[in-house]
Amino acid sequence: MGFPTSRKALVIILHEIYGLNEHILAFGDKVSRTDYEVLTPDLLQREPFPYEQEEEAYSYFVHQIGLDRAVDEVSRIVQEHRKRHDRIFIIGFSIGATIAWRCTETGIDGIVGFYGSRIRNYAEMEPMCPSLLFFASNEKSFDVSELAEKLEYCRNTNVHVIEGEHGFMNPYTKSYLPQAYQGCLEMSFNFLRRIEEGNCS
Repeated sequence: MGFPTSRKALVIILHEIYGLNEHILAFGDKVSRTDYEVLTPDLLQREPFPYEQEEEAYSYFVHQIGLDRAVDEVSRIVQEHRKRHDRIFIIGFSIGATIAWRCTETGIDGIVGFYGSRIRNYAEMEPMCPSLLFFASNEKSFDVSELAEKLEYCRNTNVHVIEGEHGFMNPYTKSYLPQAYQGCLEMSFNFLRRIEEGNCS
């Protein structure tokens, strides 16, 4: 039995290294209350890591999952749902944002990425769809302003640097910034709507 066809746009939400936790599920619930259908795949296929186990979560993702494998899995999900939706978008957080950036050649219609630090390793890549990227101004591992400047020259790419730390969109961490959360959420929805209306290049 086939899946029913939906004219609604699909938003695929990609989690951080911690897995499919309450932050991602809550964000998915918020998005689902709009005109979008939502999919929140569990790329770890296990219970989420608590935030205090950052090193363990990172090690698990690197050694048990791997970025290339995660990109392949998301690409498979996109292709599986492509015929049933007029539009498919990806919203990713941290490593999920980097996966989204890597998936722009899979036939998706747009991505939104929040603090995808590892995008710096793929900054020479030209995204094939409209891409909205948000970075935190305070990152320990790289120069955010340098990366943002480089990405601004990429086709289809719009970059915003938010005064804050990695995780400013996560209400369950100390880095959370409520005002930035609301502002970025509004910009993100406006961005997706412009694509649907054909007004975003």
